Amino acid sequence: MTEIWFIRHGETDWNRQRRLQGWQDIPLNEFGVNQASLLAARMREEARRTPIHAIYSSDLQRAHATATPVSDQLGLRVRVEPGIRERGFGVLEGLDHDNIDVQAPEAAAAWKSRDPLRPLDGGETLGQFQSRVISTVDDIASRHDDERILMFTHGGVLDIIWRHASGVPLNAPRDAALLNVSINRVGIQGRKWQVLDWGDVGHVSDEVGDDVVP
Repeated sequence: MTEIWFIRHGETDWNRQRRLQGWQDIPLNEFGVNQASLLAARMREEARRTPIHAIYSSDLQRAHATATPVSDQLGLRVRVEPGIRERGFGVLEGLDHDNIDVQAPEAAAAWKSRDPLRPLDGGETLGQFQSRVISTVDDIASRHDDERILMFTHGGVLDIIWRHASGVPLNAPRDAALLNVSINRVGIQGRKWQVLDWGDVGHVSDEVGDDVVP
């Protein structure tokens, strides 16, 4: 079995402002940088107990900057993987989550519908996003049989991961949090996924960020 620890990036200003980020390359804020440092210390202790074999990160800087301190602590290079970047939200990117119904009503309705085939102006359909994430993770897992690896990614990706591993449809309610710098463990054997542990933020004692806005 491959064990993957999916880790959401640290906080950004847009997280705090509840703005949809998508493919916009937003940096960590000061709080997020500190979260990444605390996470790195946690990973150093984890690696002393059980080996970590590889680190992958989305190509967006908020994920990569969260991975870098961990990479420094473990002496492993960060392998950049665009396939685990956030969903492209098109015209919704940069908009305040609380006002998108007014600012972009058609796109907001498409996003909230959770319909995998419904187009999102300038972005990916939910189905396209799901296929991208699952195929990327399956491909990487096949290269790391019986190993433990880290993947630094985004809230929307975590949503897809949790649903696929839990057998929960895309349009069903989600009862799992998608917290900044959370550790979310999934085991993959062949094409079978299972959640081993979810939402571990024991390494940070302060607020960990909004789990609604990707």
